[in-house]
Amino acid sequence: MTMNQLNKHPSQSDSITHQSSQTANLTAWQAFAQAYLNRESLALLLLGFAAGVPILLVFSSLGLWLREAGIERSTVTMFGWAALGYSFKFIWAPLVDSLPLPVLTRSLGRRRSWLLLTQLLIIAALVLMALTNPQGSDQMLMVMAAAAVLLGFSSASQDIVIDAYRIEIAPAQMQPALSATYIMGYRIGMIVSGAGALYLADFFGSTMESYSYLAWQKTYLIMAAVMLIGVMTTLWIKEPTLSVKPATESNRDYLQMILVFVAAVVAFILAFRGMGTVLPETESVLMGFLYGCMQFVASVIAFAVMIFVLIKVEIAPKQMVMRTWVEPVAEFFRRYGKKALLLLALIGVYRISDVVAGNISNIFYQDLGFSKTQIANAVKVVGVVASIGGSFVGGWIAQRMNIVKAMTLGAILACVTNLLFILLVYTPVPMMMYFAVIVDNLAAGLATAVFVAFLSALTSIRFTAVQYALFSSLMTLAPKLLGGYSGSIVDATSYQFFFGFTFLIGIPVLLLIYLVNKHIKISQPQIDP
Repeated sequence: MTMNQLNKHPSQSDSITHQSSQTANLTAWQAFAQAYLNRESLALLLLGFAAGVPILLVFSSLGLWLREAGIERSTVTMFGWAALGYSFKFIWAPLVDSLPLPVLTRSLGRRRSWLLLTQLLIIAALVLMALTNPQGSDQMLMVMAAAAVLLGFSSASQDIVIDAYRIEIAPAQMQPALSATYIMGYRIGMIVSGAGALYLADFFGSTMESYSYLAWQKTYLIMAAVMLIGVMTTLWIKEPTLSVKPATESNRDYLQMILVFVAAVVAFILAFRGMGTVLPETESVLMGFLYGCMQFVASVIAFAVMIFVLIKVEIAPKQMVMRTWVEPVAEFFRRYGKKALLLLALIGVYRISDVVAGNISNIFYQDLGFSKTQIANAVKVVGVVASIGGSFVGGWIAQRMNIVKAMTLGAILACVTNLLFILLVYTPVPMMMYFAVIVDNLAAGLATAVFVAFLSALTSIRFTAVQYALFSSLMTLAPKLLGGYSGSIVDATSYQFFFGFTFLIGIPVLLLIYLVNKHIKISQPQIDP
């Protein structure tokens, strides 16, 4: 496909760092109604719901199902690899952004066609999981693993399309509100697939003491039916009003691109696994984190080298590869120059404080003596509702003030609220746990909403799917790598030290925000017609 030539978005020249005088003169209620009571916000609420449903059906709900079926804990944890698509979705985001789908793209448009395909694949994966009893045999367990991988890949792909759709469907000043409604829908979807799925499985009669495959089968079939909300939303929403020139590449070019992508992904996986066997084992948290970074960098290099080799032997169409993978990154660096590195550094660490702390939160509550029911009610229900409220507050704040100032507030709250868990160590009572969970999730929801708006402002309309997928993957990479060692930190020190540490690592984020605000003007890029 030739590089998309897009009409100038109605307000792409509006700086996200300033609000229009019209918005400034509105009352709080008028601003709220203007931001949230519109077709675009409703669409993002429903799409967010569709994005939030699959994630826990790969993680916690599936894990409990497998444990009740008698699967060993070590095998259950390996199913977490099925969700790696969320961390590495930037690898195939360019294909989602550029490749048309036969029949569907002509009838629905570029974004809606990919949305429908990914949602149908999610439903197919859930149905396949529902029809598979993991207790039956090793072969059935392999089928379950394949279905879980399909679910993780499809739901991550859906996220790519929704992020691109959200950025393209509305001007810059609407993005904070759309981010907030998307996060709200996402959290509601997580409640349905997290707490809701567990309540259903329990209602249908499956417990640790008395496993019932039929109970879990009904639960996952109901979850598949719930995903029809996403399908209906896709058929209802409008395609973003961006004009795209017809593609000039042949079917052979697209087939070559798919083969190149598969070969590059295989190289990525082999390099990742290979580096894991080569790097020495270490008990040091810092060295383990550095080794993890080296493993990831080596895998990306292997991915790039494979594409380079395929170009050299003329298997991969060079111009198409450049437009698909290289140009989106090059455009970002052309736009910001050397300052792009400062932005990438901020993206990589902005969420580090709360993500690292959250990685061990459930174990922390359990170690304090809280029951699973108390943890589920506090974290999966009350905490999620609090994060929804936080996302709305974050969206409203980002609408009313400079986005970088809103990010500063979010970063401060994200690290300071971790200190509440130190108080919880000394006061391990349900009331204190609920207070800590509510405040922490309010802060996390607020920080997430303003940060999503910030990432949206950095994303070029020409490369929405690719650039946003790269940003969102980078956003979780360092926190997840460091968060994997949170248990080791606690074992070597204490929970008090650990949560104090998560507070301290959030402070440098404030310096990065200050530098970005001082040296970079964040605005949506203009696209010439």
